[in-house]
Amino acid sequence: MPRMLDVSEDVRAEIGDEEADRLLVGENSPGSYDCTSCRTPGDSETERTSTVLFIGEETAVLAFAHATCIPSQVVKVAEDQLQGAVRSITGADPQATGTGGEQAVLGVTSGLVLIDNQLHPALVVEPTGPIARPGSAGDEDEFLPLLAEQGFQPVGDLTRPPGTLAGWSVLLAMGQLHAVLQPGTGGGTPVAWWQAHQPLQVTSDWRAAANKSRTVLVFAAPVGCIGQQPREDLLRDALDKAAADGRLVAAAMPLAGT
Repeated sequence: MPRMLDVSEDVRAEIGDEEADRLLVGENSPGSYDCTSCRTPGDSETERTSTVLFIGEETAVLAFAHATCIPSQVVKVAEDQLQGAVRSITGADPQATGTGGEQAVLGVTSGLVLIDNQLHPALVVEPTGPIARPGSAGDEDEFLPLLAEQGFQPVGDLTRPPGTLAGWSVLLAMGQLHAVLQPGTGGGTPVAWWQAHQPLQVTSDWRAAANKSRTVLVFAAPVGCIGQQPREDLLRDALDKAAADGRLVAAAMPLAGT
């Protein structure tokens, strides 16, 4: 039975016309699936479904998502991230990125942070659970050590902005937040370190500050340190507490897009 699949031109170019046509007539596509975006069940026989192709340095994985969650697209990711995506999609080895039984994901909050009498556009990254080192079966949260290896710096207090992290950037398109990009392998094309399932809205003040400075401060803390704060003053209080506890790292990143 033909599936209600959307196959974008980018995905078709990567997988070829023959494979794309087989998907569309239902030969190689699933009936039911777990949406790669929201992780809830979907059915390509009864609802519009997007084909999403994850591409790493050596691996490519075709996944499916509700068309209402994300459009059909090609997503370039680092190879180790793609291996994590494979485990997430297949349900195998969930401890590769989370220390518990569930896959930990990165939550991102935007806000303006006052440092040295100047408002800076900032993103705060906090996982939904402890993060284990890839390939590790341990219970220790390795989120901050992993970020330190990438060049993020510890924050003792918020009296000065963090230094710029070379090769990283924050992607804003049409006034919405799309991704945090990191350098590709060997200095190649940047890949997504974090990518929004759906573009995130930011306030007009945040966008104006980012377009003015062309720099975004990215703070990161382990699960349970920041939480979802309803106001920017409460967000600042949570950042100050995480910094005082030695549980905050940060980096400044150039703004890509507008």
